[in-house]
Amino acid sequence: MMLRLTLATRIALIILVGLIAVWIVLLAAHYWVRGGEAESARPQPARVAALAEALEAADDRQTPLILQAATTSIFMPTLAANMGADAVVMPAVDAGVRGPYEQALGGRPLILTISPDLSVGFRFRRLAALAANGLEFRIGLKTGRALVIDTQSQVAVNRFGLPVGFIAGLLGTIIALVALLVMQRETKPLARLAAAVDRVDLSGVPIALPQPRRSAPEIRAVINAFNRLQGRLSGMMRARMALIGGISHDVRTFATRLRLRADFIPDEAERQRAIADIDDMVRLLDDALLSSRAGAGELAQEIVDFQAIIRTEATDRRATGARIVFAPGPGTEGACVLGDRLALRRIVANIADNALKYGRVAHLQTLPDGDAIILVVDDEGPGIPADQREAMLEPFSRIEISRNRGTGGAGLGLAIVRTLVEAHGGSVEIADAPGRGARVSVRLPLFDKDHA
Repeated sequence: MMLRLTLATRIALIILVGLIAVWIVLLAAHYWVRGGEAESARPQPARVAALAEALEAADDRQTPLILQAATTSIFMPTLAANMGADAVVMPAVDAGVRGPYEQALGGRPLILTISPDLSVGFRFRRLAALAANGLEFRIGLKTGRALVIDTQSQVAVNRFGLPVGFIAGLLGTIIALVALLVMQRETKPLARLAAAVDRVDLSGVPIALPQPRRSAPEIRAVINAFNRLQGRLSGMMRARMALIGGISHDVRTFATRLRLRADFIPDEAERQRAIADIDDMVRLLDDALLSSRAGAGELAQEIVDFQAIIRTEATDRRATGARIVFAPGPGTEGACVLGDRLALRRIVANIADNALKYGRVAHLQTLPDGDAIILVVDDEGPGIPADQREAMLEPFSRIEISRNRGTGGAGLGLAIVRTLVEAHGGSVEIADAPGRGARVSVRLPLFDKDHA
């Protein structure tokens, strides 16, 4: 699973990886350039042999001069009384390195070990071996004394005694940290923009996101675009609600006139069908208007006894001969929901009517679920296939696709249920009933009296 990193974190990682890469390249270039000097930690065998021979032939006055002339920062010869004087037990060098020196020295005694790091101290010999970067030669001279040569490959330093490139790397790191701080400051408006998008409420007055004074022009442009978009969306929502309200009023007027004229149709059967069509049209219009109000956040807020609404809807349908049963669950009596009473009635009515229309029977029950109440409606119809359940919650979706009013509705019932339920902070789920048929479950949060 991909890590969810913020923009600031991703840029910081990019800068960090870039710094590490630059440091690696600089170190590699430094040691590549100094590769030849590093080899001088292993002096030429002929040079070592020549120094030993010169010391053997020199008198006491010439010996210090020869040692001084041969001493460099990476080649430091001294004389010892014998081969074992002041010797530090260090790891020996393999035969491949010793061979050329033994051959050049012509049989002179040779002890070749890894040079100790004297800064560590003689008490920590193993640590000194790990810190060493050169060799120590102990050569027995014919005069009876021993030539001790310490070699090492020094790290290049500048005039301040710091390693070459250290100041540049330090400055680069400081600059990178400053860049990170500036980048963090520049990306804060984006975080505020994301939070503002989550808080957008098109039903109210748009709240413009404050314009940062010192942000980049691109950030300011995004914030300005968001403020303009929020205003346009709010205007479109108000215009849509005004349009739907006007249409609803006019269509209701026409529907009332048609209802009155339908009473004069002489044929009883035709009159009843006309009246039923007019009632369906008005109901469809009411559903669409209620759904639009829910989407715009214009539903009323009151404390509603949800179980009383379910009982009323079930009783009304039983009075017309419908096969509907309501079984309140334990602990759900008096459960209250904060919401729109008309919308909550429409939720129950649509689900119950769907069960009666497609499943012939509607079994309603309520169940407690922590801080929520669940309305479960089972029918005895053919059920809803699993691959079509999500689509049934979309507008104008029906399993029977002929659009014939005699075989089903317009396909808005469950879609309106989901819109209204989600407007109340709940959720809708379609499943299989325990026996046969479909099960529609609606979960709504209860009104919390303690935090009211």
